[in-house]
Amino acid sequence: MYKNFFKRLIDIVLSAAGLLVLSPVLVVIAVLIKLDSKGPVLFKQKRVAKDKKHFQILKFRTMYADVPKDVPTHLLADPESKITKIGRFLRKSSLDELPQIWNILVGEMSIIGPRPALWNQFDLIEERDKYGANDVRPGLTGLAQIKGRDELPIDVKAKYDGDYAQNITFANDVKIFFGTITSVLGAKGVKEGKQE
Repeated sequence: MYKNFFKRLIDIVLSAAGLLVLSPVLVVIAVLIKLDSKGPVLFKQKRVAKDKKHFQILKFRTMYADVPKDVPTHLLADPESKITKIGRFLRKSSLDELPQIWNILVGEMSIIGPRPALWNQFDLIEERDKYGANDVRPGLTGLAQIKGRDELPIDVKAKYDGDYAQNITFANDVKIFFGTITSVLGAKGVKEGKQE
């Protein structure tokens, strides 16, 4: 009942409330991005949704506008030089992820679930297939994010994603939600360039 109904209801209520409450913060971040570098405020990227369908994930832009969109940051040559000044802060604090509240509201994502892979991260997608992790709605945060985040190798990350997909409960979601807050405040498991 929770997985098939209440989880989505909670996503709708909390994302709608989040957009309303955080709107001043979103506006301030948007202004800072525009003042810091040329280009759009939002960064859109093709990601993998439930059942391996594709959607456009939204993030605040943290890199210069001429950086290729479909290359994971850690694969870029000298990724540090591609990140804007405000972008460094947004990435470290995970505030660059806030626009995904919209992705949650419209049903492309959930608050809790496996982080959506880039459409061309075929190794991660294939590994997730083994555990059924591609069969659930991707999330703003997930089990892998509180177990090591960017430091996890792909096979371990996919296993955690599968563990979550097989055990979607309200209790697990609450645990991951508060675990994420702790991880973000402590910047645990964050490597510059965030591989996801």
